[in-house]
Amino acid sequence: MEIQLTQGEQNLILLQKSLPESEKLYLWAYSLTGRLFATTCPQKELLDSAFRILGGLEKALQYARQEEHRVPLLLGSSIGLQWAIVFEHERQQDILFVIGPVFYQPPLEREIRFGLRQYTHDRENAIWASRFVNALSEQTVMSYAVFTRYVMMVHNNLNLEQLGLDALNTSGASQPQEEIRPDAERDRDKVYLAERAMLQMVRNGDINYHSALQGSIHISPGVPVRGTDPLRQAKTSIIVFITLVSRAAIEGGLSPEIAYSLGDSYIQTVEECHDSGELSSLAGTMYHDFVYRVHHLRTNPSYSHAIQKCCDYIELSLNRKIRTAELAALVGYSEYYLTEKFKSETGQSVSSYIKYAKIERAKTLLESTDLTVQQISDRLAFNTPNYFIQCFRGIAGYTPAQYRKKLRQGG
Repeated sequence: MEIQLTQGEQNLILLQKSLPESEKLYLWAYSLTGRLFATTCPQKELLDSAFRILGGLEKALQYARQEEHRVPLLLGSSIGLQWAIVFEHERQQDILFVIGPVFYQPPLEREIRFGLRQYTHDRENAIWASRFVNALSEQTVMSYAVFTRYVMMVHNNLNLEQLGLDALNTSGASQPQEEIRPDAERDRDKVYLAERAMLQMVRNGDINYHSALQGSIHISPGVPVRGTDPLRQAKTSIIVFITLVSRAAIEGGLSPEIAYSLGDSYIQTVEECHDSGELSSLAGTMYHDFVYRVHHLRTNPSYSHAIQKCCDYIELSLNRKIRTAELAALVGYSEYYLTEKFKSETGQSVSSYIKYAKIERAKTLLESTDLTVQQISDRLAFNTPNYFIQCFRGIAGYTPAQYRKKLRQGG
């Protein structure tokens, strides 16, 4: 049966007109049987074939058929070509919308030819691969940051939402690899700070790690190695990432025997991966695994389940005001009983524990980011910057500015 375009789908196609023509960012609509029935791309046949042959359509359809998936998904490929898929919620996901494809950096012909070799055993695919290589100069090149902003703009316009970049599902994406520039040294300080934040989350067993990990990905795309095999490059970056994370976990208290064995196991799995989507998903799983192992080690065995649940909830909610009433509701206690039990087990009142946890997070942000004192105060939901400074001095013995200066002077 022929699928009729809804008003929302028509709006998606019309949305192309709001995108800068110079970007050459194309929109596609597929049925859940994989049939293409609408696109704004003039290279329809060539790039539809790319989506199918490189495995993008199969992965997109698998994701679309899972009812719980409602957020945009980034998809990568073995040659560095990237797409995003979005849904119109009102259609209950019977329509799959695709944005792209793009390269995050100008593609090198020798790398693309190498990456396409596995697809050219079939004569028809070999013809397509030759055409695709010849059309490389016509393909869209767009930075990861710009592409993801457009993806969220399409999603939000289609669904009348206001989601941010943190809503993106990147489990199928390639790590964004930026071209090495002569002035790249200017960004090295930011890269270093982002990596410190990411690794500090592992050392602390901080289960609220998502913003640090996402920030590091946006700033540092990985090991800047150029070669003829994009998949090999991605594997190299992930192996380095695993090595750094496993060492940070040891510093956080995980035994070297467990950390090295676990790291070796993940590295072996990396070598067995066949595309960048698998690698990206594996990296996220690995990071989560190490963080939670360290977190488990730091869990106080004397805490009851209810109090530990409150502590974990606090750690995950440091970016907002946390009320005793919501903690009590979380564990099914009255506020009075919770405050008494919490003080008995932790030695601190609920408010003191929350304040201390926020100051510990502030220390990490001062050490590993260039956020201002006011930005950190806002991020941790203090009433005013002055109150934040007062609390910080009371716990750390320094003002935030003094603490940061002392750290960076090696004190």
